[in-house]
Amino acid sequence: MSEPRKLYVRSFGCQMNVYDAQRMTDTLAKEGYVETDTPDDADLVILNTCHIREKAAEKVYSELGRLRKGQEESGRRSMIAVTGCVAQAEGAEIVKRARAVDLVIGPQSYHKLPELIAQAEARGSNRRAGIVETEFPVEDKFDFLPPPTRAAIAKRGPTAFVTVQEGCDKFCTFCVVPYTRGAEVSRPLSKILDEVIRLADGGVREITLIGQNVNAYHGPDATGQPVGLPELVRRIAEVPGIARVRYTTSHPRDMDEELIAAHRDMPALMPYLHLPVQSGSNRILAAMNRKHDRELFFEIVAKVRAARPDIAFSSDFIVGFPGETDEDFADTMDLVEKVGFASAFSFKYSSRPGTPAAGLGEQVPEDVKSQRIYALQALLDRQKAAFDAACRGRRFDILLEKVGRFPGQLIGRSPYLQSVVVEAPAEAIGTLASVIVRDVSTKSLSGEILGGEFFATEAGMETRIRGQSEKVEA
Repeated sequence: MSEPRKLYVRSFGCQMNVYDAQRMTDTLAKEGYVETDTPDDADLVILNTCHIREKAAEKVYSELGRLRKGQEESGRRSMIAVTGCVAQAEGAEIVKRARAVDLVIGPQSYHKLPELIAQAEARGSNRRAGIVETEFPVEDKFDFLPPPTRAAIAKRGPTAFVTVQEGCDKFCTFCVVPYTRGAEVSRPLSKILDEVIRLADGGVREITLIGQNVNAYHGPDATGQPVGLPELVRRIAEVPGIARVRYTTSHPRDMDEELIAAHRDMPALMPYLHLPVQSGSNRILAAMNRKHDRELFFEIVAKVRAARPDIAFSSDFIVGFPGETDEDFADTMDLVEKVGFASAFSFKYSSRPGTPAAGLGEQVPEDVKSQRIYALQALLDRQKAAFDAACRGRRFDILLEKVGRFPGQLIGRSPYLQSVVVEAPAEAIGTLASVIVRDVSTKSLSGEILGGEFFATEAGMETRIRGQSEKVEA
């Protein structure tokens, strides 16, 4: 029997890339590849790239340079593939600048990996340039990607991402997604449910539905009629074994009344909503082509909080967008003060080639961007610290996910995605524990398990595993 070939995948960027990397790994597992933790002994190295942030392409070329140098020093030649959004955006430029690259594959063509690898291997040492596959194929890649094995699902833990929608039709002026991922496309309801059932059977207890604009989901049901995200969430929550459902990333324009009501009516839908706003200035929002203003954002926040009082929000912010004045930035700070966020991501504007904003004048000086990002992040950090501190003494159901740093510790996630450290046996991984939060640090919470019992759902039946903790009073 021949030795299995080794695969090393490094993913940059968003949750979509994490999911895509797993599906590529599953595809290549059927071709005899096994994962390795280092590129040094890999037969195939995949760099799965993101094109959202500044100098994304340059980071890829830098990594390719390190790979090439490592191969020269070791004398070992690995096949190298660049996939993802930088591959889609840069195309043939990648193999022109980095001759060591064998394959450049856009995010809609992962299902072609085996045949493209075979083509590259057939070229052997006589190859003159890498193979570039960045066309948007007619066929749906999801129809060709093999499912993960039960062992692969178990290895990845009790939480999983599931892509339900790709692409975006919003065309924000700063964003490359419509050009690298294409128009909005939603997967059929039945195929998503089949994937979730398989994941649940492998031990997954929490599903995060992902898409570039996930709350625009409109996949067909069995009759061919489109259904929205609320119905999809409801159907997934009915799958035996699935205890929690999340979704990300959303757009305020697609936060309709039905989806808001779902947060009220579906206990499995976690009370944590990532809703990017990008700016608090109506003038800048218009320049970004966000198709909403600050007043609509405030209205949505108020409606969601009325429907689900325990909900917490996170968001994305861009500072230093072309033309942003001190008054515009003050509006952003005002919005943050008024809403209050449990968590958020903030970035300095960076020009993305090919986007409308790249050609705008009035670029904000770099030192001004730095001052603003520092002030905004300081405010967001204070809000996060206040939210975490308010969790001390609260009781949560925690999904235990992995072992901690020290013996006898497990780490789980709260409903608000906070890391929570508890004392529990390793066999409790994949179960829910009722925890009272005792302490708060900058990176995590720590707590005690009430009653020392962990709850799991198997085929719709509740089971209990005795733990080691003593019962404490809340």
